[in-house]
Amino acid sequence: MADSCSHWWHAPFYVTLSIALAFVAISTGIHRSGGPEPTPVLSLLLHNESSFNASVALRRRRGFTVFAALLQISPDLFLSPPESTVFAVHDSAFSNLSLPSWAIKHLLLYHTSPASLPFRSLLRHSPATCLSTLLRDRAVKITKIDRENGGVEINNVSITDPDLFLGPHLSVHGVAGFFSPVKLHGPDRREEIIESPSCDSDDPEIQWPRIVQSLSSNGFVSFAIGLHSVLDSIPINMSSVTIFAPPSFGFLDSPSPLLDRVVKLHLLPRIYSFEELSSLPNGSVLETLLPGAEIKIGVDDSTRSLAVNGVEITAPDVLRSRNFTVHGISRALGVFNHVLDQIA
Repeated sequence: MADSCSHWWHAPFYVTLSIALAFVAISTGIHRSGGPEPTPVLSLLLHNESSFNASVALRRRRGFTVFAALLQISPDLFLSPPESTVFAVHDSAFSNLSLPSWAIKHLLLYHTSPASLPFRSLLRHSPATCLSTLLRDRAVKITKIDRENGGVEINNVSITDPDLFLGPHLSVHGVAGFFSPVKLHGPDRREEIIESPSCDSDDPEIQWPRIVQSLSSNGFVSFAIGLHSVLDSIPINMSSVTIFAPPSFGFLDSPSPLLDRVVKLHLLPRIYSFEELSSLPNGSVLETLLPGAEIKIGVDDSTRSLAVNGVEITAPDVLRSRNFTVHGISRALGVFNHVLDQIA
């Protein structure tokens, strides 16, 4: 009896290991069609190192052994984009989980956002802000922000352990439970429904102040300042917009006409999700808000990732709502074709 009791702790270990190994087996079972080719070897090595360090950090904090194992053994599940935020669900939420492995995988993709969002960044967001996830066409919503006490809820689930791990391209926060239940349906129960919150606004017009605030909160401060300075010249009848946001924007001291043109080069007068951009033929040309200016969508020859005017899209769908989408890019856009003369 004493011997069996002394090994009581092995049970959760084997449960964790079994779940992790199941994900290893299915990690290549789902791929994103129409997207860029796999991440280069160097980037994969850096991602694997980051996920290993995150796994170590989670093991040191009681209650997150499942996600610790998954981050170590199956990092590609969470780290397919250049940056990620993982909302690690507490082990207790797995005790009553009874789903096939593919549905569990979808559920975990729903708990990963393709942007690195430290807790201080989440606190700067406004309530009702939606964050994109790795699960196609599914977003999560910030439902409560308590800046005084340092509290954030997503889909009405509390972040109980903020900043469990912070790396250059990866943030991990502990949450009390799953962001959504999963319901299986269909004749063979092979289709799942994840209850994603509505991110629609009652106002059909674009909420530019909200976009500027969200850009600033997500690390695009200089571009947010530039966008704010040209809002008066943007057509008021726009119903949707796609924004390519660089982390650094060196045109703030430029004359107003030049700043206006450069900012508008980063704006498209309709929504293009990353999936839609990826499905376009290589070399497709899209109109921007800068009259007569176009951008070119293609695959970067060196990184094999999707690029706009040769600039890599590093944080696809980092922000999105019903009438806007933001894609993070590695630097400010160059100019395609004759428009160089207009903004030089």
